[in-house]
This record gives sequence, structure tokens and C-alpha cells, in this order.
Amino acid sequence: MIMAETKPTGKEEKESKKAEEKPAKKIEKEESKKVIENPEKEPKIEVPKTEDKPLERKHMENDRDDRKSREGFGRPRNDMRDSRSFLREGKWGIAHVYSSTNNTIIHITDITGAETISLCSGGMITDKDKDKGAAFPSMIAAKKVANEAISKGIIGVHLKIRAPGGHKKRIPGQGAQPAIRALVRTGLRIGNIEDVTPIPHDNTRKPGGRRGRRI
Repeated sequence: MIMAETKPTGKEEKESKKAEEKPAKKIEKEESKKVIENPEKEPKIEVPKTEDKPLERKHMENDRDDRKSREGFGRPRNDMRDSRSFLREGKWGIAHVYSSTNNTIIHITDITGAETISLCSGGMITDKDKDKGAAFPSMIAAKKVANEAISKGIIGVHLKIRAPGGHKKRIPGQGAQPAIRALVRTGLRIGNIEDVTPIPHDNTRKPGGRRGRRI
């Protein structure tokens, strides 16, 4: 009897492939072991060692400061002062700015508020009653007050802005903002800005009577 040749199935083909791959992997592992066991046979490549030098920080800072001074980004770091040193060099005061529709009063005192250093108002600048609370007279009054305070050793002020308050307006008049700008432009340093307008907790009876003020 002649036996018919049978074709190998899929499982048999996979098993035969695995059997062929196993000896190849074993050979590769043996070769890698030989390389590890005999490392002296391979030529060694010597890499020149570079010493890590510490960066010279002073030179870097000087370069950075020179670059900043050239580009116009403020003063170099060496010339910069601490903010506390400014407080030690001169005196600070309080600028009381009262502003209403009728007048603007700028009054600079010492830090306690007891000693008057300089005082001026819009009514001292102009003769017209309608212009006492305007922007221009208040700006001139503020410049006059600031220059007098600087001459007496004041380098900065804390601002206290006040409106009439109470039954009257609780918003400062038109002369408050120009007065503050004038104080800054004269060279005074500005610290805290505070609104000290008197606001009642419960209103009392307004003046004018029951039927109002008769004009």
C-alpha cells in the first residue's frame, strides 16, 4: 500500500517555526555571554576628562548689568538701593487733601499730624470765588505746598483725601485729582492713599427745616 502524503496543519507549522527560532536565540545568548566574560579583548576607547569649573558669577552679573544699562532697563544692580534706605534718608509726612465744589485745601503735616509743615488752598491762589474749587488753582496750590515741604526735608507723603461728607457730597471735588498729580510731579514719593470722608452711620436731621431752604 502506498501512503498518501498529508499536509502539515497550522499548529504543526507554528511549532516547527518555534523549534527553528529557539536554537538561534540560544546561539545569540551564548555569544553575548562570551562578550561579557571577555571584556578585555575589545579595545577600550579613552575619552579625555573635562574638569567642571565653577561658573564665575561675578563676571556673569557684570555682563548682565552692563547689558541692562545699555538697553535702558533701569539702573545696574550694584547701584540699586533697598526701599528701606529711602525711609532712613529723609522724613515722611501726611498730605491732607480736602476737596469740595467751593475750595481745595492741601495741608502737609508731619507723620503724627500735629505739626504743620506747609499749607495752601485754591482760595489763596485765585481771587474769583467760582474758581476756588477748580483744577488749575488746586494744581498750583499743590506745587507750592510740595516745594515748601521738600525744602524742609520731606521726601514722601501718605495721602488722606477728604470730601465734605455728612449731609453734603461724599465724593471729592474736581480739584482733588490735579492736586495729587501735582504732588507726584514735584518729586514727592507717595505712600498710602486713604479716603477719610466722614460718613455718618445714621443721618441726623438735615438743615433747612420741614419745607426746605427757601431761595
